[in-house]
Amino acid sequence: MTDQNPQSSNIEIPLEIQNQVSVTSLDKIYAWSRMNSMWPMMFGLACCAIEMIVLAASRFDIARFGMEVMRPSPRQSDFLIVSGTVTKKMIPQIVRLYNQMPEPKYVVAMGACASGGGPFKEGYSVVSGVDKFIPVDVYIPGCPPTPQALLNGLIALQKKVQKEQIKSSEWYAKGAEAAAPVPVLGPDLMDPRKYKLIYKETHKCVDIETPVETEQKEGQDE
Repeated sequence: MTDQNPQSSNIEIPLEIQNQVSVTSLDKIYAWSRMNSMWPMMFGLACCAIEMIVLAASRFDIARFGMEVMRPSPRQSDFLIVSGTVTKKMIPQIVRLYNQMPEPKYVVAMGACASGGGPFKEGYSVVSGVDKFIPVDVYIPGCPPTPQALLNGLIALQKKVQKEQIKSSEWYAKGAEAAAPVPVLGPDLMDPRKYKLIYKETHKCVDIETPVETEQKEGQDE
């Protein structure tokens, strides 16, 4: 990774070695190395997954971008491709896997279903967009999007990584980021952070004992 114009740097390079030595920043070297060796975690959920598989074939060959090593493990992945319809039964597993990915990590929402629910948006079992539970970096429209569209989205992700600077990145800041809350599947999806509010709203018209009150009452009877 080198700067094309050595004169643009504040460091003066002798004329006789200008074609042999180049000066650049640590941010550029780091971004260049990351953007050309990003390993995706494949998460095929529906028909979009077929287009994702085709992208790895010889006609498109994402090995040119250093992305051909699709990992089955979140701990070895740099970004997550959510390809297909996200159901309420599946979203807890997606969030759990996302939390297990090391920083820096990214998410690509592939297709109309992953981005906003698609044609099943009003369905009782479908989530209207994976971005309601985990942050999404790149959206790829289509139903399903073509392999070329997915490739264009991955190039857009590379450009985003290329612009990042180490010191200004959220993942580089001090203090661990809070994990995305894993939704709980019950009668519907429930956010663990809203348990108290859910309990209050569902029991405000019903006189019901809490488990602690029940134990205290049984102890008094004995």
